[in-house]
Amino acid sequence: MNFRSLIIATLVALADGLNRVGFVKWFADSVAAHLTGFPPFAVMIVLVLVFFFTHYLFASITAHVTAMLPVMLAVGMSIPGLDMPEFALLLCLTLGIMGVLTPFATGPSPVYYGSGYLPSKDYWRLGGIFGVLFIVMLLLITLPWLALVG
Repeated sequence: MNFRSLIIATLVALADGLNRVGFVKWFADSVAAHLTGFPPFAVMIVLVLVFFFTHYLFASITAHVTAMLPVMLAVGMSIPGLDMPEFALLLCLTLGIMGVLTPFATGPSPVYYGSGYLPSKDYWRLGGIFGVLFIVMLLLITLPWLALVG
């Protein structure tokens, strides 16, 4: 087993630990309680944004998905009227654009970051700018398209 595989395995195990200690259920119940009374469509957008930007709290997309995807799906299932296939698709589509957020998000990210081409401050700033741009465009393009092909 190489070093990268060992790190990913450790991150996945740590993320699985969140589920085992009950964090996933507690977080899902807490978020769902705060979103009661809002239209399902608005709740879906808020949850997609929360899922996307909580990536800053995780060391990789793998760890983020392992810890947060079950949480978000559990929250979504607790919201009456939420279109679960559409919600799950939106959550998964954010994973492709999440790699720009941090210098450690994907396999190539540390290589780009370590090259020194972009100073640390610029990497984080541009990651935030392009992250917001990408998530806004994803929602503006994907939601109407899903409604059209629905």
